[in-house]
Order: sequence, then structure tokens, then C-alpha cells
Amino acid sequence: MTDGPWTDEENDLIVADYFAMLADDLSGRRYVKAEHNRALQGRIARSKGSIEFKHANISALMPAFGQPILTGYLPRYNVQMALAEAVNRWLHANPEWVERLPKAATPGMAYTNDRLFIETPPTMRNTPPPEEAEQMRTIARHFDVAAQQERNRALGRLGEERALAHERATLRDAGRDDLARKVIWVSQEIGDGAGYDISSFTPDGTPRLLEVKTTNGWDRTPFHISQNELRVAEENRDTWHLFRIYNNARGPRAYELRPPLDHHVTLTPTSFQARFD
Repeated sequence: MTDGPWTDEENDLIVADYFAMLADDLSGRRYVKAEHNRALQGRIARSKGSIEFKHANISALMPAFGQPILTGYLPRYNVQMALAEAVNRWLHANPEWVERLPKAATPGMAYTNDRLFIETPPTMRNTPPPEEAEQMRTIARHFDVAAQQERNRALGRLGEERALAHERATLRDAGRDDLARKVIWVSQEIGDGAGYDISSFTPDGTPRLLEVKTTNGWDRTPFHISQNELRVAEENRDTWHLFRIYNNARGPRAYELRPPLDHHVTLTPTSFQARFD
């Protein structure tokens, strides 16, 4: 068996193997970790234990990249950047891999009128972030995971579909079918420039403007928000809500943030407008 640092080729092979098992896991297809391990031993000449440890390292990286974790491989942290780069390479080659899985077999992908449980935002809970949070934030910043997720149009659409179903179901459950029929999927029916994706209501008829941000990762996965969205949020503090859906691939969960957003998150400028004066 080979000793020493893993090569880029070896990292690429084990990352691809991890995602292959994860696709089966999410889709409800049978897979055997031991068989995958044996097959990798034949390709990269690493020991069973070394391969298992590396799979657990990949699990540690997945939340940082806004991705679900493979069942059965608990995260092991202090991961080398070379492995994170391999995960990043795979995701760049397969940007919408989760959204291409069979919807009927994938938890969270068959959208119904079920309501989501709205949780307390992570910054307002009485529990500190996990010790590994800083490492995950560092990885997310280094690879600009927020930008990667923003470009995933399929993920964004799936999240908006679920938020739309949630809003209509909430109103129907409250006996307000009349308001449920008036909920509008603004980003689809009108366009992306409104500064929010869904126009809804509370049961008493108060408007709710929802900007939906979706991730397959954990609740602290960073997200992009445009200057226009921030402006609309400030102009509509009483009605605008950032509707954050996370863990979308396995079992969507959600929380809401209200303006001003900088009371909840750190806002970092990521682009500048260039003009000729």
C-alpha cells in the first residue's frame, strides 16, 4: 500500500467515489461502502482505513461547500486544502448534480403543499456555532461557495417552488384560501428585478415579500444578496423577509431573517460597478 500525501489524481478519484455513493444515498438506491472501498484500493493502492478516513474528511468539507453529507461517514476535520480543491473541481464539473437526481426518489425534491417548520435563525439561537465552524467558513470564503450556489439556477428554482408551496399551504391551513390564490411567484411571473421572489400574505392579510435563498448544505452556508435586494429590504422593512432554506436535498428546513440584515449576518462587498465618467 502507498504511504505519504495523496496526489491530486487520488483525491479526484475518491471525491468522485464519494459523490457516486451520495447520489445513491439521496436517491434511495442500494450501495455498499465496503465494495466501493475495495474498488478504490485496487485503483489507488491505499489501505481500507486510509480510504475510510479520507471519506470522513470529505464529509467534513461538504457543509462548507453547501452540500449534503453521505450517511455513515461522520465528519473528521483538519482537512488538507488539496482535498478541498478536489471537491471544488468536482463541483465545478457537476454544478447541478443534486437537482438532476430522480425527483420521485429524492427526499425534499418532490414538492407538495406541505408546510416547512420555520426555525430560529442560527445567530439568534442560544447555542454557539460548532467548533469546526471557522474551518468551514474559511473553505467557503476561499472557494466563494456563495457565488457557486447563486449560479445554480436549478437549486434556486427548487427552493422557490418549496417556499411558494409553504406559503400557500400556510394560508389554506389558516382558512384563507382567498389569500392563498393571490400568492404570486414574482421571479417567474414578472422577473428577477423586484428584489424578492414571492409575494405572499400573513393570515390577517399583511403582505409578505420573500427573497428565497436555498442550499443543500447547513444552516450557516453563506449566500449572495444583491444591492437591489438589500435596497428593497430596507424600503420594505415591515414586509420583506429573507426566506432561507437549507438541507434541501435531504429534508428541507427553513428560517427567516428580517431587515436590517446586518443585524444577523456580516455583509461583505463582492463586486464593484465600473463606469466611465
